[in-house]
Amino acid sequence: MSGGTAVVRVVVADDEEMVRTALRAILDAEEGIEVVGEAATGAEAVSVVRALRPDVVLMDVRMPEIDGIRATEQILATLEDPPRIVVVTTFENDAYVYDALHAGAAGFLLKRSAAEELVQAVRLVACGDSLLYPAAVRTLAGRHTRQETPAPAWVSRLTGREADVLRLMAAGLTNAEIAGRLAVGPATAKTHVAAILAKTGARDRTQAVIAAYESGFITPG
Repeated sequence: MSGGTAVVRVVVADDEEMVRTALRAILDAEEGIEVVGEAATGAEAVSVVRALRPDVVLMDVRMPEIDGIRATEQILATLEDPPRIVVVTTFENDAYVYDALHAGAAGFLLKRSAAEELVQAVRLVACGDSLLYPAAVRTLAGRHTRQETPAPAWVSRLTGREADVLRLMAAGLTNAEIAGRLAVGPATAKTHVAAILAKTGARDRTQAVIAAYESGFITPG
């Protein structure tokens, strides 16, 4: 996290003031989390994030000027150590969600989520994990996967154990859960995940799972 502090610094980007106020109230009430800035447009979100360098951004998808997808792309492309971005959306199967995940968002959260789910999501991504809803990602991937596309070279470079780990990642398991399932140590599971990210060229677990679907390595449904 930024500056070596234990406090997770958050920016909330949403064009509805009521939503921003509600998210701020929930997060600021939690120990170890601080909302350091807000943005009402995509362009403002990019500017605020560049200025404040938060650990986590809660990004609405549909905003004026530029949408949350473009804002996500710009933030990740221009900052050397970018924050983790969680897309906040109304509909889990919105095509915008898939585009945001593809752009590099660490995951997504539904606006109807309970307060404790919001807090857990912020803490989870701040620690470097991803926020995946396997069923929703599977459905979204099924709409975007082009089955006729040849499998990329990285698929053949995966070891058998890495292939197992990637399938478990797609099922939404954390590193600790993967370690338990495969009867290996947490450090070993983390090493396998790192190798998968390197081979797929993915920024994080979410993009690795998207790549697994798009390559045909995992078949939706």
